[in-house]
Amino acid sequence: MSRLAVPKTYKLYVGGTFPRSESGRVYEVVGASGDFLANVAKASRKDARDAVVAARSALSGWSKATGYNRGQVLYRIAELLEGRRAQFVAEIVSIEGVTVAAATAQVDEAIDRWIWYAGWADKYVQVAGNANAVSGPFFNLSVPEATGVVAIIAPQDSSLLGFVSAVAPALVAGNTVVVVASERLPLSAVSLSEVLATSDVPGGVVNILTGSPAEIAPWLASHADVNALDLVGAGDLDWVSLQIAAAETLMRVFPPENGPDAAAPSLERITAFTETKTVWHTKSLL
Repeated sequence: MSRLAVPKTYKLYVGGTFPRSESGRVYEVVGASGDFLANVAKASRKDARDAVVAARSALSGWSKATGYNRGQVLYRIAELLEGRRAQFVAEIVSIEGVTVAAATAQVDEAIDRWIWYAGWADKYVQVAGNANAVSGPFFNLSVPEATGVVAIIAPQDSSLLGFVSAVAPALVAGNTVVVVASERLPLSAVSLSEVLATSDVPGGVVNILTGSPAEIAPWLASHADVNALDLVGAGDLDWVSLQIAAAETLMRVFPPENGPDAAAPSLERITAFTETKTVWHTKSLL
């Protein structure tokens, strides 16, 4: 006896839980062949505000964790993603219409990217910080620290790799994030939220919104409790207006990037969302 498939409705990921959009809206996601794949929650302004509140609440604990501990957490994400490779490969094949080999390569690169950034978590401070030469009997040390809550518009033409490439570097330094996933290719992002929920990532450290970046981005850019804005995937939006809105609160902004190398792994993407604290301390004259 045949049975009907149960269509899945993907929810948001906010504060470590999976709420529906407060607006009650969803939209259909179709595959490369035009077939229906799933319903996905369409986030609203209120959902974005809730995500920022959750990110702010989680910031203290995450930013104060040791770099070694954050590295372990990021590595744990890679371990769980490795265990669900088949699911992510199948989703990418269905929604992007690429070959199994191409989808597998994307998943493998995403796993490797988590590991690459995990390795930097307890090392980037030594590279980005320094001891400054000053005149007088003082030690003068500059150390990078997390900026705070980072809002991210994920790359819109990549299911998984672009999303990981934008989110992982912000987490390395101890930031918490609110990320708007690809509107057309959201399945890998919302599946990754299930990985995050079952890994060691504290609730609220990563908050994932699905829906229209054009609708959500202006509210994040003008939100007074967002400290930085990564517009890596906002190239098709009026991103100049987003920069202007962000300037009202002196928000740090990372501009859009295009092409297959958008959000390529680099130390710059880690330090882009850090602030430098400089400490003076007297030397003993004995």
